Amino acid sequence: MTKLNKAYKFRLYPTEEQALLMHKTFGCVRFVYNKMLAERKAMYDNLKDDKEALKKVKHPTPAKYK
Repeated sequence: MTKLNKAYKFRLYPTEEQALLMHKTFGCVRFVYNKMLAERKAMYDNLKDDKEALKKVKHPTPAKYK
């Protein structure tokens, strides 16, 4: 028996206010993602020779930023 997947395609028509809010939200998400990625790359560059120290590093989540 084969399993069939269904897909639905939706299109949104936001108001100008909603579109502005979505642009701001996605802009903030992109900023936080890029900042965290840059920090992880920098940390890796600093500790790439010491694999044990790299495993012990705790990475903060974006929610912990103030």
